[in-house]
Amino acid sequence: MTEPRQYHITTFGCQMNKADSERMAGILEGMGYLFTADPNDADLVLYNTCTIRDNAEQKVYSYLGRQAKRKHSQPNLKLIVAGCVAQQEGESLLRRVPELDLVMGPQHANRLQDLLEQVDNGSQIVATEPIHIVEDITKPRRDSTVTAWVNVIYGCNEHCTYCVVPGVRGVEQSRYPEAIYAEMEELGRQGFKEITLLGQNIDAYGRDLPGTTPEGRNKYTLTDLLYFVHDVPGIERIRFATSHPRYFTERLIKACHGLPKVCEHFHIPFQSGDNDVLKAMRRGYSHERYRRIVDKVRQYMPDASITADAIVAFPGETEAQFEKTLQLVDDIGFDLVNTAAYSPRPGTPAATWDNQLSEEVKGDRLQRLNHLVSQKAMEKSERYVGRTEAVLVEAQNQKDPSQVMGRTKGNRLTFFKGDINELLGKTVLVKITEARAFSLTGERVESLVAV
Repeated sequence: MTEPRQYHITTFGCQMNKADSERMAGILEGMGYLFTADPNDADLVLYNTCTIRDNAEQKVYSYLGRQAKRKHSQPNLKLIVAGCVAQQEGESLLRRVPELDLVMGPQHANRLQDLLEQVDNGSQIVATEPIHIVEDITKPRRDSTVTAWVNVIYGCNEHCTYCVVPGVRGVEQSRYPEAIYAEMEELGRQGFKEITLLGQNIDAYGRDLPGTTPEGRNKYTLTDLLYFVHDVPGIERIRFATSHPRYFTERLIKACHGLPKVCEHFHIPFQSGDNDVLKAMRRGYSHERYRRIVDKVRQYMPDASITADAIVAFPGETEAQFEKTLQLVDDIGFDLVNTAAYSPRPGTPAATWDNQLSEEVKGDRLQRLNHLVSQKAMEKSERYVGRTEAVLVEAQNQKDPSQVMGRTKGNRLTFFKGDINELLGKTVLVKITEARAFSLTGERVESLVAV
């Protein structure tokens, strides 16, 4: 009997990439492949790549070099680059790494089996042409048995001057609510408890779908989608990401406040606290508009968690402009901010500008922002001490097997003593005893288990 073929996937980058990797893993398992954690044991190695930051891209080439070398002694090894680097580089990837069998952009994730069949017939394939994304019929291999991603809109139409996403992920394509509901319903049947609805710009959901309401607005919006999927059986929590301040509405905030399953957690990138920098980034809002959104969220939900993304040292950013970003972080008090120093990406307008800042300035500003972010996150964490929080248990704590870990509705990672075999997938009431900047520790309230 022949040994089953094994596959390995390494994923770089955002939640969208993680969701794509789960779908591609599902396709491979449907083809009879088994997962292996060690790429050197695999008959098929797939790198699902990210091109948002230069260091992520360079890491891909480093990993790829090792596997390309291995292929010289194991010619049956299949090597695949998927995702955003594949989309951006296309055929030039084959020239750089001729050992590759398949280069495929993110829009082609659902076509993996068809593309591999062409590889088996002796072809070297580049699949980067824009296509209409076919409806998900794949069964993803989920990394968790408790929480799951569900894509609701692919692509992005925004064209921020620093960002490659519209070029590599294509134009916005929304899925119909019925298809999203059906996928969530199946996840509920399988025992999943929490769903994160995903989109590169999720607030744009539905604007590419036909139809308007009698009031003249889009028939399909993220707000309407939340109402539509809220009562899927078995699903206890719903999150969504990533929001864009330009499209974030009071109607959406009201829906999140009124729908019990929707978590009071909002990820709304601000990128800069200075209006001239925001204009150069082509973000389409001011810092005043951003602050009004946060004020409105807190008016309805004073305890909501607000997280964000920020870029420092954008071309031409002055010290005074950077200090406005620090001021915004200090004023708002985020639960978490994902920070990055600006990295020029090929094919974006900002990469060609001659007012790039030095690596020294980038490093200094990033360090100062990170210090403030940690300080403010610690202040936000301290509000939990002494409270009893509902925590959905997701996994065992790898560093301390006597503990389990899960998240509050506000997305704070929480550790407490417990048996993973008893508690996995349960929502447990936990009294918080200790706060750190980005996580909490507590004690289970023995007699109470939240439903």
